[in-house]
Amino acid sequence: MKPAKVSGFTLIEIMIVVAIIGLLAAIAVPNFVQSRTATQKNACINNLRQVDSAKEQWAIENNKTSSDTPAATNLDAYLKGGTAKVYCPQDTAKAFSSSYTINAIGTNPVCQKDATNHKL
Repeated sequence: MKPAKVSGFTLIEIMIVVAIIGLLAAIAVPNFVQSRTATQKNACINNLRQVDSAKEQWAIENNKTSSDTPAATNLDAYLKGGTAKVYCPQDTAKAFSSSYTINAIGTNPVCQKDATNHKL
């Protein structure tokens, strides 16, 4: 009578697999963080472009000069979903007023959360 063959993994094999998974995770996590930061930056810059376009459109339609600054409520009609849907992804309050400074016509709007990296 032959003994029954036992199949399975040895402790060494399992430890090697766990070490490889740990190594891959250590490589991947920083890339995910970088990717998230870049995506937030791009989303904010896109919002700044939309705000600038809305501001310029408001100025043209209302015959405003370069010294005029629109209020956020003036831009609601020119932004899809109004200013309630436009905010910097880094803003925990998720509000237009705490995310962006509109500035005068002819001057780019500014992100209040990261003005050095999020700019037109």
